[in-house]
Amino acid sequence: MRAFLGNPCRFDLPPCALTIGNFDGVHLGHQRMLARLRDEADARGLPTALLTFEPHPREFFAKGQPPARLAVLRDKLQFLAQGNLVDYVFIYRFNHAFSRMAAEDFVQQVLLQELKSRYLLIGDDFQFGADRKGNFELLQNCRDFVTEAMPSVLVAGERASSTLVRDRLAAGDLDSAARLLGRPYQVSGKVMHGQKLGRTIGFPTANVHLPHRRPPLEGVFVVQVDTPHGRLGGVASLGKNPTVTDSQHYKLEVHLFDYQGELYGQRLTVHFLHKLRDEARYDDLNELVAQIERDAASAKTYLNSLQRDQA
Repeated sequence: MRAFLGNPCRFDLPPCALTIGNFDGVHLGHQRMLARLRDEADARGLPTALLTFEPHPREFFAKGQPPARLAVLRDKLQFLAQGNLVDYVFIYRFNHAFSRMAAEDFVQQVLLQELKSRYLLIGDDFQFGADRKGNFELLQNCRDFVTEAMPSVLVAGERASSTLVRDRLAAGDLDSAARLLGRPYQVSGKVMHGQKLGRTIGFPTANVHLPHRRPPLEGVFVVQVDTPHGRLGGVASLGKNPTVTDSQHYKLEVHLFDYQGELYGQRLTVHFLHKLRDEARYDDLNELVAQIERDAASAKTYLNSLQRDQA
């Protein structure tokens, strides 16, 4: 897979079979769309391509209150590459000028001149261009490429969507979110220096950098973590740590079982398996430590049960 920032004309790429969207989280609906795109592209002798945007248009229009994002661009690209889901990813910067581009200009300039689209697969609710005036009918009237619409993908009777995944994560329903994603929800980031309070109370934690201000879930969770030393079980807190700070910034702190050592500067991927509880404020550190001990015991019980089920 190759990724391109901005106008790809300078790379002299061949015509492609294209789909468009943010593909936040790359859930099962996205995956099935890319599988269909691959089939159609193979039948036409074309490579597959995805046009996506940074920042997410909803983040751009939301100003100071952006919606929770499921995955950063790095993680999205990594998942697409690992699954061999698409050949090219075109990343266009979403700014004021781009948001005001007329739908007809988007078709001529971006889809035809820059991306050389010959086949286009879009979602059944796709709209584009200034004031969202572009739609399936406009695309279908363009004779320079074939346009088809992908019907909604149902998972357990529900339409797979990034919005539904966010809702389920916010509600703490990680099993439902995992069904929609086709895998447990995950967050990756580098381990940063923090207050180092955990090591003073017997529970050292890895402080994983969160690239976005607002995560899609909060609370205390059973996790499995991909580290340079393999996949390890643990318990994680994702929130504002109200007992020890009044900061409004979210933090992801992970206590790994059966591990001792430094992880500063290392990139970890945290897989969220089960929610134990919401965050809470405690009157003193002794109450907090007692609760962490209970959380760790519950997490170990869950992981042991999971291991038995998988054996």
